[in-house]
Order: sequence, then C-alpha cells, then structure tokens
Amino acid sequence: MIELEVAQKLVLSLAKTMASEHTHLPVTLGRVLAEDVFADTDMPPFDKSAVDGFACRRADLDQELEMIEVIPAGYYPEMAITPGTCAKIMTGGPVPEGADTVVMVEDFIETGERKIRFSKEKTAANICYQGEDVKRGQLVLPEGTLIRPQEMAVLASVGCINPLVYKIPVIGIISTGDELVEPSEMPKLSQIRNSNATQLMAQVTRAGATPEYFGIARDSRESTRNLVSSALNKCDVVLLTGGVSMGDYDYVPGVLKELGITLLFESIAVQPGRPTIFGTGNGKYLFGLPGNPVSSFVQFEMLVKPLIFALMGHSFKPGVFTLPMGSSYQRRNTKRKSLLPVVIRESKVYPVEYHGSAHIHAYIFADGIVAVEIGKTGLETGEWVDVRQI
Repeated sequence: MIELEVAQKLVLSLAKTMASEHTHLPVTLGRVLAEDVFADTDMPPFDKSAVDGFACRRADLDQELEMIEVIPAGYYPEMAITPGTCAKIMTGGPVPEGADTVVMVEDFIETGERKIRFSKEKTAANICYQGEDVKRGQLVLPEGTLIRPQEMAVLASVGCINPLVYKIPVIGIISTGDELVEPSEMPKLSQIRNSNATQLMAQVTRAGATPEYFGIARDSRESTRNLVSSALNKCDVVLLTGGVSMGDYDYVPGVLKELGITLLFESIAVQPGRPTIFGTGNGKYLFGLPGNPVSSFVQFEMLVKPLIFALMGHSFKPGVFTLPMGSSYQRRNTKRKSLLPVVIRESKVYPVEYHGSAHIHAYIFADGIVAVEIGKTGLETGEWVDVRQI
C-alpha cells in the first residue's frame, strides 16, 4: 500500500505526450497547444479611440474647435489635426495624425455649425496605443496551453487558424462483475445497474479525451482477458472498475500480468479507493478502479484525470478554495487519508451526509473534496481546509 501523493507522482512521471496534429480553430476548444504561438502584428495595430468623442490636441482644449472630419471604425482618417481643429471619432476608429487626445462626446458643447468647445476641466487621453497590449513577434500562448474560449480569441487575433495541438487520447472503459446489468435493464434479485461506465465516460469527456465503452466483463478469466485485450489494442488508457480487490472472482490483476501489463501499485492508503491498481505496458496505461461508484469517481479525479491532461501536454491543476469549516467532522480509522465530500455555504465548509463509497448520490450535493490526513481524527469547526473542486 502506498500513499496517494506517491501514487500521483508515479503516474505522472510515466506520462508521455501524444503526437501532434493541426486542427481548425473553430474546433480547438479543450485541446492543448503543441507549439508556441506568436503575434503577427501589434495589438492594437494602430492608435485607436477608446470612446465615442472628438480627436484633438490637448493644447487646444481651452478654445473653440472646428470639426473637419468624421472617423467611424474601419475608416482611415484623411486629414491631420492642426491647431484649432478636431475630428469626430467613433470607438475603435484610428486616431488621426496630430491628435493626442480623444474627448468623450458628452464633454463638448456645440457653439455653432461644426463648432464645439470643451465643457469640462480635465480629460483622460482615451487612446488605446499601438502595441500596448501585444507587440509583433511577442509570445502570446506558450506550448502546453489548454485552449479555452479566451485562448481561442487570442488565436484568432493573431491569425492562427490551424494551430498545432496534441492528439486526444482514447480511454477504454470496462466494467466487471456478474452482478451488473446495463442501465436500460431492470435488475433482478442480486443484480445492480452499471452506473460506473456512464460516470466514467462523462468524466473522460469532461477531461477532453475520447471514451470508448467495451461492456461488462463477466466473472471469468476468459471474459476479462478478451475485453481487456481488445481495449489495450485500441486505446491509450484502459479503465476497469471492479474485480481489483481480494475476492475469489477478482481475476483482473492476474489477467493484466498475462497481457504484459506491469503493475506498479495495487493498493493506496486512501479512503475511498484503497484497492486501486495501476500498470503500464507496450506504451499503454491501465487503471483498475474499485467497483463502488464513489471510489471510481474520486480516484478518476485524483489519478486518471491528471494523466489524461499530461498525455495531452498540459499540467492539470485542480481549483482549490481555502475556507474555514462550518462544523466539525470526526472519524475512527486514521490509517488512511480520507477524502470527504463537502458543500460550501456562506464561505464555510460543511461535510455532506455521506454513507460510504457506494453512496454516489451524496456527490450530487458536493462542491468539492477535503482531505483528512493519515493519523488525523477529524476536522474542527473554524479549522481552515483546502477544498478541491470536483
């Protein structure tokens, strides 16, 4: 049995990034850049007005000004601003030569035909200067960047319409156990619906990878071997749920060894998720997750999700809030780290009513997970804790 932090470091230490490919900008959301991206032009590309107003010389604000031109966005000025003149300009319009200030339209009063006068005591320049956001040739997005909507906007702004990104890993999912039936079936006595596969496919999709479901392996060495072999042939990572503890029908560890998978750990000092296994072989990664849905859900978040991002070239960092406990929590067994579902109310953390690793319904209400470290009997009211988002 190894500690969770050791398991996490071991998994990530073995991650090798996928090959890269060019993709079209509109479909890059959730992908990871495989190259640095540089600006091909200054941004803004010219001095532009930040407001609707009048472009003029600051030195002339104490006198009447003559309006000589109207400059909408997308129109290049034809006339320069000289002493005593100004140009009406719209937000985003290029500032004409000679002007050093754009005064908001509401800060002028009309004094005659095409004549105006500044009506305030002072004004900002209201100019977005060429290159003040980004200079041409500047690195705007480094390799390894996870592409979100804001990164897509940056890619578009520098004309990177076919970015080089890492390929998406395919994650094979297998459930094990004679007691399982698919969600579409009504369970008979001693049977339960297979919720793990649906859950894991959703978690894989949310992590940006491609799930592929291989079905339920029955409690026989042959059935288990056939499905695992097929998944290893087709996928980059294989996830199994169930069949990884010490029961009489738990064939998975033995089958994996037969298929060339070297098991690197078979137990973690954590609750939920102690009977979690991990192995590699032939460039593939395999996790054996516990059959209880909370265990498989949590260990996916702790171990599998960071690996998926690492394969896509990105260092995953979960969102963490540091907040005080709003009530206490106590436990008896302190030999393993406990991962506790919690809810946040009025900036305080409260344990969710939780009946154990089969109680996936509790996670509907959870905002995150709080760790209770090995040897620690509980958490006290007012104690500051780190809440990991899920």
